[in-house]
Amino acid sequence: MESQLLLRLDNGLRVAYVCRPGAKVDYLALSVNVGSRDDAPGYEGLAHFVEHTIFKGTDMHRSSYIINRMEAVGGELNAYTTKEETVVYTVAPAGSLRRSVDLLYELIAHSTFPQAEIDREREVVLDEIASYLDSPADAVVDNFEDMMFPSNGIGHNILGTKESVMGLSGDICRQYLKRYFVPSNMVVVYAGPSSSDDVMRLLSRTFARLDHPLPELRRVRPEPPLRVLDEVDDMGLHQSHTVAGAVIPGAKSPERHALSLLSNILGGPGMNSLLNVELREKRGLVYSVDCAMSMFGDCGLMEIYFGCDDEDTARCLRRIKAVITRVCDGYITPARLAKAKRQYLGQLIVGNENVEARMLALGRYVTLFDSLPEPRLTIEAIQSLSADDIARAASYLAADRLCRLTLR
Repeated sequence: MESQLLLRLDNGLRVAYVCRPGAKVDYLALSVNVGSRDDAPGYEGLAHFVEHTIFKGTDMHRSSYIINRMEAVGGELNAYTTKEETVVYTVAPAGSLRRSVDLLYELIAHSTFPQAEIDREREVVLDEIASYLDSPADAVVDNFEDMMFPSNGIGHNILGTKESVMGLSGDICRQYLKRYFVPSNMVVVYAGPSSSDDVMRLLSRTFARLDHPLPELRRVRPEPPLRVLDEVDDMGLHQSHTVAGAVIPGAKSPERHALSLLSNILGGPGMNSLLNVELREKRGLVYSVDCAMSMFGDCGLMEIYFGCDDEDTARCLRRIKAVITRVCDGYITPARLAKAKRQYLGQLIVGNENVEARMLALGRYVTLFDSLPEPRLTIEAIQSLSADDIARAASYLAADRLCRLTLR
């Protein structure tokens, strides 16, 4: 049976430990509380660039060693960046934990960011930016966030721009790593069969050596738009891509469970979501439609994306507003709410079987709440939601708050 503990090293590093008796795989992740919203003006894309280049060599080994270290045992080494988090992690057969710990420690304590490797990887990132710009379905989401928060780092694209990436250097990356990759700003997550004593022993001989200054992390809560924003960007596309959304409370808000359930009701993965039924199944207006939330520590966005023929955009927006108005006016009756809860809780149970995804999310949870999640409490919070709670959550998307960006 699984068990979990939240432990700490003397230098302040938090360790989220999940024991999985009999498991055949070790998962080890380092979650750092820094992301693209923390990029300084002119250095947009730095967090993502460091994530790319941290594998390019250390004081002890070249990049070829780093790349092959986990693959040699059939495992993998990977990383990703979000607006508020950088994660470096390994997945490997059980019994490889020391290899994983030593490698992650070496990367954060001894990466050198050689300039020649920096220059080569810069071309990879520039290609990634160009490829991203060729995908309007992706670009419209980031452009919407930039439109909503134009004067805050939370709005800009994680990848940065060609101009900002061209200005990044090995020295800038080294300073960034030293400033933010410190024990008080990180969480180590382990999931696997090893005992907590073994995990802490391995971490104590490596990560305990790290200094523990407080990171220079100063986040400013973004101001919501002062008016309803409605913008159209003509790009000569064959298809129209639209995001309609509004500012909502952040990931620590008591309303987060009602907002999550509302998002699932409106445009979750089920074919029976209200917007999929209204726009696709009944009317055939869209190629795709979904509703998702970007939840940050101090604020959030609920975003409805749809792709359609350009001449149908206005009609789709009217139908979306009509659906939201119905929900605000009490469409989600107790009977409908009970069905929605059952579906959503079932999705959470199925998703919980993805150990890797759960492990990666755990570091973020500990960063936000300084505790471990208790599934029982989440279930109770969702079960306790009333129809009025859903109607109140929907009011964040009311017509006098709903903003829109279309790329066409």
